[in-house]
Amino acid sequence: MILALNGSSVDGSAYTDVVNLAQHAPAWLDDAVSAWSTYGLAVFAVLMAVGWWRARRVDAAASVTALAVPFTVVVAFGVDAALKLLVREDRPCQSLRVATLEACPAPGDWSFPSNHAAIAATAAVALLFVSRRLGALAVAAACAMAVSRVWVGAHYPHDVLAGVVVGALVALLVMSALRRRAEGTALRLAAGRLRPLLVVS
Repeated sequence: MILALNGSSVDGSAYTDVVNLAQHAPAWLDDAVSAWSTYGLAVFAVLMAVGWWRARRVDAAASVTALAVPFTVVVAFGVDAALKLLVREDRPCQSLRVATLEACPAPGDWSFPSNHAAIAATAAVALLFVSRRLGALAVAAACAMAVSRVWVGAHYPHDVLAGVVVGALVALLVMSALRRRAEGTALRLAAGRLRPLLVVS
């Protein structure tokens, strides 16, 4: 048997309140939140693609910055996954035995921090380095993703908060470091076969 932490003492009552609210909410609302919770990350992929497409019309350095966003998301996912293995917190639906909109994951599918929240927050903060408009849209979408993960019963509030913090910090560190090297990297890449990815001919 794998020893795991029980996070219900942190904000279990707040989690239960949200889950109970979801159980009494209109079916259309629950369906919409569940769909967003499950498929909403695809929206961030679209925003990243749009950011890159627009950046190509600016200059090569802007394109390099835009292309770094998905890389940054992968880094944040790795950090988040490592923290999950380190902390090993049981899902709230296992610890509290409550009815949830999303099926309760099997034991060993750890809860802290939230992968969805981390990915969404990373994409949102990283996109702010590409476009303030796209970044602002992504920030709103990331907040909705974090809330949805509690609503469907997949995470405690502290799980999604931690995921947002992890994602935002990784994005700030990686994108800030890259911005200082974007010009040089762009010059090297634009001189080779990758030029079509960076600028509009």
